[in-house]
Amino acid sequence: MRGVGLTSRLMRLLPEPDPGAPDCRSPLRYLVWLTTGLRVPILFSVAFGILFMVCQALMPAAIGRALDHGLIARDRGALLLWGAALLGLAAVQAAASIAQDRWALTASLGASFRSTQLVTGKSSALGASLRRQVPTGEVVGVATDDIGALGRAFDVVGRAAGSAAVIAAVAAIMISTSWRLGLVVLLGVPLMLWVTGLLVRPLHRRKHRVRDLQGELTGRAVDIASGLRVLRGIGGEEQFSTRYQEKSQQVRAAALRVARVEAALTTVTSLLPGLMLVIVIWLGARYVVAGTLSVGELVTFYGYTAYLALAMRRMSSSAHSLTAGYVAAGRIARILSLPEGREAAEPPRSTWPAAPGPLTDPVSALTAPPGRFTAVACASPCDASVLADRLGGYAGDGVTYGTSPLRDLPRDEVRRRVLVVDNDARLFSGPLRTELRTTADTSDPSEASGTADAAGASGASDTALLMEALDTAAARDIVDGLPHGLDTVIRGSGHELSGGQLQRLRLARALTVDPEVLILVEPTSAVDAHTEERIAARLTARRRGRTTLVFTTSPVMLGRADSVAFVERGRVVAEGTHAALLDDRRYRAVVAREENAA
Repeated sequence: MRGVGLTSRLMRLLPEPDPGAPDCRSPLRYLVWLTTGLRVPILFSVAFGILFMVCQALMPAAIGRALDHGLIARDRGALLLWGAALLGLAAVQAAASIAQDRWALTASLGASFRSTQLVTGKSSALGASLRRQVPTGEVVGVATDDIGALGRAFDVVGRAAGSAAVIAAVAAIMISTSWRLGLVVLLGVPLMLWVTGLLVRPLHRRKHRVRDLQGELTGRAVDIASGLRVLRGIGGEEQFSTRYQEKSQQVRAAALRVARVEAALTTVTSLLPGLMLVIVIWLGARYVVAGTLSVGELVTFYGYTAYLALAMRRMSSSAHSLTAGYVAAGRIARILSLPEGREAAEPPRSTWPAAPGPLTDPVSALTAPPGRFTAVACASPCDASVLADRLGGYAGDGVTYGTSPLRDLPRDEVRRRVLVVDNDARLFSGPLRTELRTTADTSDPSEASGTADAAGASGASDTALLMEALDTAAARDIVDGLPHGLDTVIRGSGHELSGGQLQRLRLARALTVDPEVLILVEPTSAVDAHTEERIAARLTARRRGRTTLVFTTSPVMLGRADSVAFVERGRVVAEGTHAALLDDRRYRAVVAREENAA
């Protein structure tokens, strides 16, 4: 207990090391960075781990000496001496075990906590762009599995170091006592390590594969859960369930392949030390008969050989944990190395332009003229999300507003004046009235003041302004159907609402802000054709004179736009009105299904 108290006092007195920014260029570099920051607890864990293993390794020698010099020689004093030595080794081993566990736990929790802080901070910095760069299942997997696996890897470092050190020490002691038996051990241990290494490499590779598949499966489960009501509405629940079952069977098959390697590794680490033990005992017994080895030395060699088997099993267990920790470090480093785009840009060098200007992306040659309603039809749905992120300043460089690069403008101004709304946006739990005004509260103060003055002059109330936005989004019927109207509490991020209802409420929330530039990504994909027609007509009237950019393949929305840009392979390949672009075979192929349906 005194050793435990001393350890606790040392832990409180040691300063918290600050290793600086994490090195995320590779899993190994990230592990080295963590080790640097946690070097004190790791060093203590290794030291006490070696002390624990050395004490246990010396016990067979003490027993052998007690046999030779005590029992066989009938020397009571020697017997008591070596018995006391054995008791002392046991006491030191117990204290070292407690101290090693405490320091190992400190290193484990430190690695897990620091990684959690970094991943959480990175997620906050990435904001909405996180889900666009990494699948949801990957993020969930890092939080639920990888953080813990990384902590367990740091927990076994002391035990692994102690096992490795004591294997070398025991081999040296055995050679000094009997070079023949020592040579057997000296050759046998590297052979066992080599065979173990042959199995660790495929284990590492297969664990990587299982982790990838688990991330994909988790992401698919999250997507299905979040859109379950929509899937039921369109009859896609059974199809997605089948796909989930197929993916889960792939995970199961990959996990079985990992289990085969782990079973082989466990077999090898049990069988080979046992064979070496049989060889050592057989040779030792012959040497005892020949008189070149004493009974006590044979018992000592037996104890050492059995102990080496225990050390090998510890090494095998540590190899499992370290392999999983290395895989986890790679996942965490991948999250931490994601580019933050505009959120991490340098301080602004320009002020927001006094007059509205075009929003231009030179990479795709896409331009949203000021004060006009522009629609963008993308041949690939992925292009819509990429372009929306870029035009909103969330990813990439080169986008300009007027003559000013968007990255040079104040970030807060960009967020207030350029609003991107896609179908990943969430409704928070709380009263619907508050939720619809959440985004409005973050709008430009000068604009909010002007809006309030205009509202006061016209006698319109705050509720009337919200209802006007709901009317534009054809969402008034949603509020009318709620038990308390705008004061109804929305729970579970709106999971009790259908996909189309959530989509319309998102649009209404964006309209309460009335930003200078509004970028919408498929805002009517989950509503019926009649509702879509009402939204398209009201949206164009509501946004007249304001810059609006809509990514859609709906003929209803495309037909209402002032101009349409057709994007193929990430670049604008045609521009004009919807009617004029229908003569383009490529454009017609993209919107044909919706056109025929209409």
